[in-house]
Amino acid sequence: MINITTLIFAEVFYMSNILVPKNFVPTPFSYREIVELDIDDLNNLGVGVGRIDGWVVMVPYALAGERVKASVYKNHKNFSEADLVEVLKPSPDRVEAKCKLFGKCGGCQYQHLSYEAQLKWKQKQVQDLMQRIGGINFPVSPTHRSPAEYGYRSKLTPHYERPRGSEMPIGFIMQGRRNTLVDVPYCPIASKSINEALPQARADLLSRSAKFKRGGTILLRDCLEGVCQDNKAIVTERVGGITYQFCAGEFFQNNPFILPELVEFAIDHASGCKNLVDAYCGVGVFALAGAKKFENVAGVEISAKAIECANINARINNITNCEFLIGKAETIFEDVAKRFNGSETSMIIDPPRAGCDTKFLEQLIAFAPKKLVYVSCGPDTQARDLAYLTQHGYQIELLQPFDLFPQTRHIENVAVLKLKS
Repeated sequence: MINITTLIFAEVFYMSNILVPKNFVPTPFSYREIVELDIDDLNNLGVGVGRIDGWVVMVPYALAGERVKASVYKNHKNFSEADLVEVLKPSPDRVEAKCKLFGKCGGCQYQHLSYEAQLKWKQKQVQDLMQRIGGINFPVSPTHRSPAEYGYRSKLTPHYERPRGSEMPIGFIMQGRRNTLVDVPYCPIASKSINEALPQARADLLSRSAKFKRGGTILLRDCLEGVCQDNKAIVTERVGGITYQFCAGEFFQNNPFILPELVEFAIDHASGCKNLVDAYCGVGVFALAGAKKFENVAGVEISAKAIECANINARINNITNCEFLIGKAETIFEDVAKRFNGSETSMIIDPPRAGCDTKFLEQLIAFAPKKLVYVSCGPDTQARDLAYLTQHGYQIELLQPFDLFPQTRHIENVAVLKLKS
């Protein structure tokens, strides 16, 4: 087992003359005071949560069931934050991280947690969010595992800063910092092809660094054409037998190992109606995959570029019962309502992390699709939206997490709902 003190917090120094930040609140703990506590839980950010005399202390990289030593660096109104110093009693679920930068790079939160335990905690975290934010007491199904636990990411976007002397880190934000980058020459959760292309991409960037006046981000997108680094290039991916073209720099799910299973799950649970509406349709992933199970399909999206790609994808796959519509946020269902009756329609929605806005939800309720499948990368905002939907005529039939992001705190959750009769 790797020494977690050395691996994760080698840069934390406990010296008597350390400078105390000007805004540090000195109660209930002094700056860098060493505390010993038991960790009871993990929050939805993947951070260990423990208590000392009832006072909550947050300790990243500590696991539930562990007793640890931690160094307090910030006191808030209701809790404190601390760095992990030493694991006194390890969890049986603790494993050795595969990345040498784990704990320093802020990209992963769970490499020290066995994969089986990750799946269970993600199920619990969805359950907790549903109850705490949405007031929803509905059982959450066991997390659907990813076929690949490492090497799954098909998109990597390392950042870089303006060079300072001979140094220019290329990588990701350091754990616990807002503006400091960790140099990342290899990422074990990225695909093999991306890691093979990364050294040359880094070398090319460094060779031009003298001309940079500011920092930025580079793209490595693993697709059928190879690893693309041009944000504007049109690239290709196949999911469940359907070919999709899209702009390399735009959104497309980046775990191709589990994506076909997620799409099939959503389509299967939406089936049974005459029509399908894919809201927030992007380049048409759910719409085109579902075309064979519905008489008529419509995809709605506010991005004209995405609609252009979706229409091209329909032609590439010879799908003729699917149309794509540009919808403004305030009238997104206007054209759909002219074509379909809600009582004969299923709807799939896959909004951004912020969830659905009030205007969208009001229009959805007015359209009243018979079935609703809500795919979300933000279970917290999904819980908020599900509370609204269940208060306006819908009932939940299934809550199913999918692990699109192994080794990280991120969770994709699918909610299946139907309109009450």
